[in-house]
Parts: sequence; C-alpha cells; structure tokens
Amino acid sequence: MASTSSSGFRLNKEEARVIIVGAGVGGLATAILLKRKLKFENFLIVDKAADIGGTWEANVYPGCASDVGGHWYSLSTDLNPNWESFYASQPELQAYWRGLVDKYNLHKHLVLSTNVEHAVWNDEKQSYTVTLSDVSSGSEWEEVAEMVVDGTGGLSIPAYPKDIKDKESFAGVQFHSARWRKDVDLSGKRVGVVGNGCSAAQLVPKVAEDPSVQILNFCRTPNWLTTRRHKVYSTFEKWAFAHVPLVARAYRLWVYTTYEVGIILFLPMFQRLRLSIEKGIRDRIAKKAPKEYVDNLTPSFPAGCKRLVVDPGYLSCLSKPNVKLTWDTIDAVVPEGVKMKNGEFIPLDVIVWATGFSVLNVGIDVKGKEMTLSEYYDSKGGPEAYLGTTTPGFPNYFILMGANTATGHASVIFSEEVQINYFLQLMKPVIEKKARSFEVRASASEAYNAKIQRRTIGTVWTRCSSWYKVGEKNVAIFPGPLFLFWWWARSPRWEHFIASGAERWEAERKRNRVLSALLAALFLVFSAGLTQSTFREVVLSGLTRVITAVRSFF
Repeated sequence: MASTSSSGFRLNKEEARVIIVGAGVGGLATAILLKRKLKFENFLIVDKAADIGGTWEANVYPGCASDVGGHWYSLSTDLNPNWESFYASQPELQAYWRGLVDKYNLHKHLVLSTNVEHAVWNDEKQSYTVTLSDVSSGSEWEEVAEMVVDGTGGLSIPAYPKDIKDKESFAGVQFHSARWRKDVDLSGKRVGVVGNGCSAAQLVPKVAEDPSVQILNFCRTPNWLTTRRHKVYSTFEKWAFAHVPLVARAYRLWVYTTYEVGIILFLPMFQRLRLSIEKGIRDRIAKKAPKEYVDNLTPSFPAGCKRLVVDPGYLSCLSKPNVKLTWDTIDAVVPEGVKMKNGEFIPLDVIVWATGFSVLNVGIDVKGKEMTLSEYYDSKGGPEAYLGTTTPGFPNYFILMGANTATGHASVIFSEEVQINYFLQLMKPVIEKKARSFEVRASASEAYNAKIQRRTIGTVWTRCSSWYKVGEKNVAIFPGPLFLFWWWARSPRWEHFIASGAERWEAERKRNRVLSALLAALFLVFSAGLTQSTFREVVLSGLTRVITAVRSFF
C-alpha cells in the first residue's frame, strides 16, 4: 500500500521525494517554503492527528493563546493584518494556518490520521524507508523518500508527574490540558488543576469566570509572571496593515526588536537590569495576589532560568472566592480525589493535568547509518544537533525545533523559518539530482555544540533546575539573540558536510568559484580607470577566452 493524501496524491518515484512528519507550524512552513523557494511539489505531510495545526490543533483549552505577539508569531512570507489583538488566540492561529493550507494547495499533500512508526536509512540506496500506519485500523505500509523532515516539535507529547501515584485510579474525569475535553461540563464541579505554568495561567482565569466551578490549583514551582500587553487592534490599524505598503512589515520589525532586546535579561553582564526587573515583578505579585499567597508565588531563582509566564489575569483571579491555591504535595490519586503527602484527602470531580510536555521527545523513531537518534542522543548525554537541525550519521534528515533552537524571549516560528531556509539549501542539490545526500561531519557538530555549552556558562539558564537541561547540559535554549542564530545559519558551510554522489554539484561549485574570481578581476581592471581602448580590448579578449576555457573544462 502506497501512502496517498486524501486527494489521491502520490510521490513520483522519478523525482527526489520528501516526507514531512508533522502538519503543525514547522511542517506546514516547510511545505510552503518548498513550494515558494524551490518550486518543489513531490512531498507528503504526515500527521497522526485528523487535522492540521499541531500545537494549535491539540491545545484548545479555555484561554489558549500565543505568548508572543501575533505579528511576529507568523510566517515572514505571509503576514496577517487581521489579528484581533497583540496576542493571537488559538482559534485565530488555527484559522491562520488553515488559510495557508488553502492558499498553497497543501491539502493534496496531507496524509492525516497516520502514524510514522519508524524510518530507516539505506546507505546503498541513499534513501529512507518510512513505515506508516493508519491510526484507526493499525494497518502498515512503507514509503521511500530521499529526504525526511522531522516537524513533530519539542512540545507535542503531554507529560504527567512521575512522583504522583495511582493516577489511573481516579473515578471522575481527568485529562491533560493539551487534550482538553470540550464535552465535559465543568459547571458546579470541583476541579483540581495540577500545575501552574503557562497553560494553567491561561486556563484557570477563564474557567474561574463561571462562579459555580470550584478550582483548586495544585502549584509546584513559582514562576516569574510578566505583564501581558493588552493591545486590541482598531479597524483602522488592521486596514493600514492590509493596505498601506510596508506598514505591517515595519510593525513586525518593531515587535521583533522589542522581543529581541529581551535577551539581555538572561546574560550576566546585565545582571543589574535583571535584578531591577525582578523587583518590579515581585512588587506586582505583592500588589495583585492575595497576601497569603505572595511568598509562595515569588520565585527565588533568577528570571529566565525557567520559562517566563505571560500573565493573562492569573494573579487577579486568585482573589475570586471560587479559586484557591495549595502548595502542599500530592502523594497519590484516589477514586474520589487526591491524597496529599501530609495525609489530607481532597475530594475532586475533575482533574486537569496542566503539567507541560515531554521535552526529551526525540521525534520519530529513526535509524541512521549506525544507530537510532535516541541512541545518538544518549551517547552525547542528551540531545544535540548541528545548528539544531542535522546530526552526524543521519544524511538528509532535518530536525525542526531540535536541540538548542528554543529561546526564552522570542518567536519559535522565526527560529523554524531560519532552520527551513538553511536546510532548503542542502535539499536543493538533491532535488536537482546534482547530489544524493549531505551529512554533517561529527567534528563540525561537536565543535558547534561545545560552543553552545560555552556560551551558556554564566547565564541564568545554569542557575536552576528546568526542562531546558539534562543534568547540567543545556539541551533546549539557544544562548543568544535570534539574529545570531540567523547569522550562523544563513548559508551552509559546505566543508562541514560529507556530500555523497555529488560530483556534478562539486564541479558546478568549482566552476562558479572560478567564474566569480574572474568577474572580480574584470571589475578591478575597469575600476582602475583604464582608458586606453587597445589595452582594455586585450584584457577583455583574454578574460573571454579564459572564461570559455573554464566552462568547457568543467
């Protein structure tokens, strides 16, 4: 059985083939840029979900929204002038990506409700054999592709606390915030929300709007709750974004700049500024939160060491009579509620696990030349990749949101666009059949990751325990401004890659280098101010013969 999209589209075996795993932000952005930049259509987008959107398809809890401004939390190729407010809501974001699927005719490439079981590299055939399975029936089939893009993302698998026992024993309704049950009516219920990170901070205020719902928020670690920008765009502003040239682009640049300067919060040379900002946040917590919660809500670690939480009204809602916090530790789940470590029993009707995601998700099960990606990560003491995108031993395998591509201050979509534009340059010779594969050299990857770890020293990310780290190794954060990441990834350093079956590509590169040098020499001759026509004609004639000879030789 060959994998086909809902429209019956199949990969053409006579051309280079690409399988994109994940129909979320990264996967769809890859498909769009393949079409826009390379005019390439021979790809499939595979996703286990029944709809596109990834994070924004799965997370539908009340109050779900981006915590980065919508005008930057979108593709640079497709600005959206119609965001309702500064922070885009989940329905808006899902509608935005559905609109792009329509605009770029991606429906024909989609293979939904399909699992990617595993992918195996065949070095002789220079391709991956990808095993797929139908989510409903479990039936399996194989597809072959020269290139695979892992767009599953780092925040796709819900995580549950390992230290809480007997979670399956609950007789009521329980679900993760990333698997919100819209069919469950919370009215009149006793709801326990476990966790107080980004998701909880968004959903608790919205659920608390119904005074009949009694919410008990089980908090685990305090967070730095930053002020949310309450900006609603006027009809005129949206008209200007849509119709006045460069207004939307200039505004996006301004939003980018306001976020990018935030990197200074995490760097040691700006410690005084960070301490000043921390004092402002502490004062805000003391002002907005009930007095009995202030001490527990105030972090003792530096701001940025864990992910910052944009406060959409969480602190204010804690004063409502139907919202309570507890910092006592849950020992176990029992049929009627939870049992605390202090022996207290708390009855509950519903448990919502707002406990984040498994950040050590390695994406799909893929085997390269010698080992699986999981084994490679284990051998390195945690995930690492060259520019967060490619790994030694895995030719033509590209990872979106790989190790050290996340930031604590900026847009993940921008990061992914940087990655995509980078690996499209590696894909292009394969698509044009001038090369068969590119694999990053182990020495280049090791040197890059050593540099990443050196840059982490002294930053706030080293000063507490967080999901950014495995042991003491930073596996998640890019320790610098996104401009720097873009600069490093603007074009491949080809000497860092092993090119296979690339004789034609190598010859073309060599010819282009020689021609570029000759053209530079020609420019210098004329810029020197040669006025004698006879000499100029001799120089031109000689260069023309050389260029012709170079072209014929290569």
